[in-house]
Amino acid sequence: MAQLDSASPSEGEGCPFEPGREHHFYADDESGMRTAMLCAERAAAAGDVPIGALLHVDGWMFEGWNEKEARPDPTAHAEMIVLAQAARVLGRWRIGGTLYVTKEPCVMCAGAIAAARIERLVFGCSDPKGGAVGGVVDVLASPVLNHRVAVTSGVLAEATSAQLRAFFAARR
Repeated sequence: MAQLDSASPSEGEGCPFEPGREHHFYADDESGMRTAMLCAERAAAAGDVPIGALLHVDGWMFEGWNEKEARPDPTAHAEMIVLAQAARVLGRWRIGGTLYVTKEPCVMCAGAIAAARIERLVFGCSDPKGGAVGGVVDVLASPVLNHRVAVTSGVLAEATSAQLRAFFAARR
């Protein structure tokens, strides 16, 4: 893939890799989730709920974390940040690839995942209050959608859940 210097990610959006260069990702789901958890730590350090995301597509990796408080922007979820970043760098809205997220996506993010034609979603802990991939609702299982996303849930569920619990316990 050619170098895309002008399309490099904005500061604060994640991607610790050299912008515009391919990065090979040979890992299993647990490795991908551990990287997403590192991103979640960046959110927590900035005072945001620790949810992180890693998107691997076409030899590229994009990282993001919640930035709702930092921006302030109600749509600045980790998933939305990596999807927007990938679309800019790759120059397309049909993104594909595998998305790792530390917590079950909400309705907004699940819809964006389907719209971006993500091939595979891997998430850590479930969200019984707002999850939209089997928690409260299952957006991605809707028969009316024209795209199917393969879903793997519960990867490092206890560790991702503990990360969220620790954040909220420290704030009380």
